Amino acid sequence: MKIKTWLLSSYLIVMILPLVMAYLLFAWINSYNNDQKVNEFFTTSVEIQRIQTVLANPNLYKPKVEQPEVEQLVNEKLSVVLYNPDGFVLYASIPLQYTQIAVIRKKLYGDLYSLHQGFRSYTYKEPVFDGNQLVGFYELELARDEWVSAVSNRTWLVFGLFFALFLLIYITVIVFVNRKINRRLSSLQYEMIAFASGEKGKETKTNHDEIGELQRHFYDMQKKINEANEIIERDQQVKEYMIATISHDLKTPLTSIRAYAEALDLNDQLSSKEQAEYRQVIVEKSNFMKQMLDDLLTHTLLQSPSYEMEFVDVDGAEFFEMLVSDYEPLCEQKAIHLDVYSEAIGFFEVNPKQMMRVADNLMSNAIQHTADKGHVWLAAISEEKVHWLFDFAKRSYTFDFTEYMYLIVQNNGKGIAEEKISKVFNPLYQTDEARTKKEARGTGLGLSITKQIIEKHGGDVQLLSVEEVGTCVICRIPKIKERGEEDEKS
Repeated sequence: MKIKTWLLSSYLIVMILPLVMAYLLFAWINSYNNDQKVNEFFTTSVEIQRIQTVLANPNLYKPKVEQPEVEQLVNEKLSVVLYNPDGFVLYASIPLQYTQIAVIRKKLYGDLYSLHQGFRSYTYKEPVFDGNQLVGFYELELARDEWVSAVSNRTWLVFGLFFALFLLIYITVIVFVNRKINRRLSSLQYEMIAFASGEKGKETKTNHDEIGELQRHFYDMQKKINEANEIIERDQQVKEYMIATISHDLKTPLTSIRAYAEALDLNDQLSSKEQAEYRQVIVEKSNFMKQMLDDLLTHTLLQSPSYEMEFVDVDGAEFFEMLVSDYEPLCEQKAIHLDVYSEAIGFFEVNPKQMMRVADNLMSNAIQHTADKGHVWLAAISEEKVHWLFDFAKRSYTFDFTEYMYLIVQNNGKGIAEEKISKVFNPLYQTDEARTKKEARGTGLGLSITKQIIEKHGGDVQLLSVEEVGTCVICRIPKIKERGEEDEKS
């Protein structure tokens, strides 16, 4: 049950309880009155008949006459008043209540011979005659002490039950509030303070009420904060590793550049050929350092949440034809056979500079990991598959030419082990761990940069590979509406 529902129900019970108790008291007294009414009326009537035999004496209503018989009748339960025909009080057992000289005639002659039941007493009034002459009136009041005592006892009993029930409800509410609200809020507050202090606590069972919902929201927030902290910590570790690795990688070519520069400056016995070789080494090492710094800057820029890549609309046939061209000279250096195919129809939103970086990164990796006289395939397609795709790529990848175009780079060779494929897009990851820095041609950031660029274009990249067969990288880029459709709508 919801806490709000329980509290409102308790409030309603507390509000209705006095009304219920009042009704029960009234019903109980009324029931008792009905049970006692006949018996009490009969007893009172018999008592009045006994008194009438004394008060019916006409001599009692004469002026200045002693009334010892009347005084013998009166007691704590019975009071008597005697009137003359004019309403003057001749005798009153309780004089203070009858200080007036005479009773109003209408009141005196009203309700004669009627036994009236009041809350505390019965009253009866009757005229007295001497023959046919009216000599006076007598008025009796018989106290209902037993009835009043019984009603009083029942009233106190009902109030006692009311107080006991009210106290029970009050204690129940206190226990409930302490167990369901105070204790749980204190526990949640302790968990929050512990979490803020960096302590790791276990989640407690939550109920289906407002506090339980608050706990679940706190636990969800706690999970998200922990996940965010883990991501930040992991990113920090990656950045520290990247800085350490790149610093080390920069140190090696920088040392070589310094050594060769000093040799050129201090050694006059170097031949022209040796000097040319030294200068060539300096240029190559400088280019490697520039590439590494460019890759690091691009990787850092792409990871920034505030970085927004600028896009332009391009004609797919023209742009991708340009993108996949001019890689033949690089392949000729290793006698690699290159097949190029471009068939990208439609319009696309791209950043040309970054897409060129993607193509360069993928082709550099493919050429680097292809043996001399090997084979590399490069394609940009938007309508149909190319026939030269590896069988394992055909089986594993599903093309959707209605929404996307595909940039494919494939090479035969050693391939990548299955357990390493999931790591190839991690920064600075090298699939060939035995490769020396001297043989290194890249920074290890190429595939990571490629993945981020393609994702900022709204697409994705997937690498498929089988050892001793080859590797296939497929980049998927979304199409935009053709200009003809846009013109028709406008």
